[in-house]
Amino acid sequence: MSAGNPVFVALDTTDLGAAKAWAKRLKGSVGGVKLGLEFFAARGPAGIRAVMGEAPGLPLFLDLKLHDIPNTVAGAVRAVAGLKPRYLTVHASGGPAMLRAAAEAAAQSGKDRVRLLGVTILTSLDSSDLKRVGFAERAMDQHVAALAALAQDCGLDGVICSPHEVADLRRAMGGEFVLMVPGVRPRWADAGDQKRVMTPAEAMRAGATHLVIGRPITKAADPEAAARKISQELAAA
Repeated sequence: MSAGNPVFVALDTTDLGAAKAWAKRLKGSVGGVKLGLEFFAARGPAGIRAVMGEAPGLPLFLDLKLHDIPNTVAGAVRAVAGLKPRYLTVHASGGPAMLRAAAEAAAQSGKDRVRLLGVTILTSLDSSDLKRVGFAERAMDQHVAALAALAQDCGLDGVICSPHEVADLRRAMGGEFVLMVPGVRPRWADAGDQKRVMTPAEAMRAGATHLVIGRPITKAADPEAAARKISQELAAA
């Protein structure tokens, strides 16, 4: 991490040039870089390497949200380990066999092994969405808690969660469990399509390990200034 900065900037684009430019410009103002499925599908491993080459030393959060049968997910973990991501996501709802297979594959990635994070409930979903997809028997926080406990039991390093679940998960999972938190927006930024949001300072006070922040930085007139502003607000909190 860069000087303890907890912010991973989400480079949500398929444009290789734009992603490289953002990474180069922001490398001194953020703590890491997040690249996701859309970019990976468009640009592949070569694109990941090209972007991270513009931000040497910064950790990579590869947000692929893997979800398939155990052997396939384990193979995918091994396949991307060469990109040396600090963090890689799998869906916690993939079940214990899939999660354990992924954890075993990650453990084989060497000294700087891939850390696996389980996706609990996407921050773009709310309680009404859960009912529509058939998860009506439990409340949102109960779903998240159950999936986080499953991820921990199966050897994952942490989870992705909404900022509104952070405090409860921190108490339940302990201090070492990684809580990577998207759905974070400074007060001066638009919430966009995120339905369960919180400010960066609020999320960190609640127990977040890292924050994922994209558009408030990348869509700002001056991305570097926006990233610095967030860091200053966190330092002052």
